[in-house]
Amino acid sequence: EVASVSDALEQQLHLRRYMSHRMQQVSGGKFAGFAVTVRLEKDEGAANGTAPMLAAIDTGARDSVYVASIEDGENMTGIGGLMGTAMNTRGFAGAVIDGAARDVGYLRKMGFAVYATGITPSTVVGHYRAVRGLPVVCDGVPVSPGDVVTADGDGVVVVPRAEAARIVVAAQQLDYTEHSMYGYIESLKSIEAAVAKFGRL
Repeated sequence: EVASVSDALEQQLHLRRYMSHRMQQVSGGKFAGFAVTVRLEKDEGAANGTAPMLAAIDTGARDSVYVASIEDGENMTGIGGLMGTAMNTRGFAGAVIDGAARDVGYLRKMGFAVYATGITPSTVVGHYRAVRGLPVVCDGVPVSPGDVVTADGDGVVVVPRAEAARIVVAAQQLDYTEHSMYGYIESLKSIEAAVAKFGRL
C-alpha cells in the first residue's frame, strides 16, 4: 500500500516523497513501476516541441510510469486519450502528470491509470517544448529516471531506485502488521490495546 511505502521511506531514510493532495486519481487504479521522465517548458509557437514527449512513450519499457512536469501547467494538459492509448498498448503501469489530463472518459474506459493535478480540455501542442530523460520535480517531489513510482487511492509516492529493495521489504512488513491489527481491534474494540501490542499506527 502506498501509505506503507510512504511510512517506510520516513522510517528508513527520513524522506518525505509523497505528492500533495492536489495529485488525484483521474482514471484506472493502483500501480507501481519505473519512472520515464518528461519536463515541458513554455515555448510559445514551438515547432515539434512535443516530439521528445512522444519518443519517451514509444521507447518506454513495460511497467514504465510516465512522469511529466509542466511549467506553470495547472491548466495545461499533459496526457489525453491518444497518449494514454499508446502507453496502455506498450504496457506502461500508469502516468503521473504535474498538470492536467483530458479525454478522461476514454482514459477511464480503457482503465489506464492516470494521476494528475487537474482536468482541462487544453493542449500543450504549440505552447511547450519537451525535454525527456532528465530529473524532474513533480508536484514538489524529485523524480529521476528509473525511480520507483507507486500510486493508489491514497496518493503517489516516489522511491529512489537505489533504495527500492530495502523500502519494499520495510513496506511489506508495515502492511502485514497493519492488516493483522484490524481483527485485533474488532475483537477487543480498542485501538489503544492494538497499538500497544503491535507498535503501529
